[in-house]
Amino acid sequence: MQLSRLRSNVDLRPSVRVAVFLLALVLAPATVLAVPTGNYYEDSVGVYDDWAVCRTHGDGADGFLRYSGGVFEPVIAAESLGDNAHAAYLKGAHFVSLYPDPVVRAEAIFEYVRDNVRYLSDRSLFGYREFAQNADEVYSGIVEEGVSYGDCEDYAVLLGVMYIGAGLRSSIVLAPDHAATLVYVPDYQQANKILSVNGDRGWVWAEATGSNNPFGWMPERYMGVALQAYELKDEGLAPAPPTDKPVVSISRSSGSAFRLPVPPFFLIIALLWLISAVRRRRPV
Repeated sequence: MQLSRLRSNVDLRPSVRVAVFLLALVLAPATVLAVPTGNYYEDSVGVYDDWAVCRTHGDGADGFLRYSGGVFEPVIAAESLGDNAHAAYLKGAHFVSLYPDPVVRAEAIFEYVRDNVRYLSDRSLFGYREFAQNADEVYSGIVEEGVSYGDCEDYAVLLGVMYIGAGLRSSIVLAPDHAATLVYVPDYQQANKILSVNGDRGWVWAEATGSNNPFGWMPERYMGVALQAYELKDEGLAPAPPTDKPVVSISRSSGSAFRLPVPPFFLIIALLWLISAVRRRRPV
């Protein structure tokens, strides 16, 4: 067989085996850690949290977006507002003293979320096609691991809650197959599109899902299409009464995105060493 001839021609001496091992170690993704995110309950419809919000779908009266009949209410955000205000809200409030100017404050919060959250699908993160996180859950990843992961609605909810905590008006906006955040900063002039919500002009699009996205940049594909916006209120969601639904353990995969544990320079050196070692065959 061709594979057998190849194996007989290439002498994998100990030095080569060491090189292969080191290269595999360099290229291997970082270890995936399981981080519990709270108490959840499951039935035939989906996975629910302590507020009786279904985390695995956004539609209907119990969905995390309560999307029904063409309107929606992102109740997942209310799990971190009002009486439920916790770490994400307080982090937003911390920006008030740091940045008295509301425009500068809005930019700083946007950059904080953009630079500390990485985009990852719910399937990769939780094993579900859809699984929404509340703002405190997304923020906990930043605190505990230095970086958090989520998809578009997770970014939107974290930004929205932090903006409310920072004394700014914010809205969650739904576009086709997408969610983002709007923040009300009527004095901001650098946005490529200024929007109106409920008659108030001065809302700016906050698209934090891209690492290079500037504050105020609205993707052109969402201009001229039907958008729906819901302005968040600093009101909490009441916890649900005890349930007899079976408890389910949900873990968040942490650090599953590809990362190099060494600088690229050392990777190149390892590759060159490996190529050189494989080419040097033992004399017959």
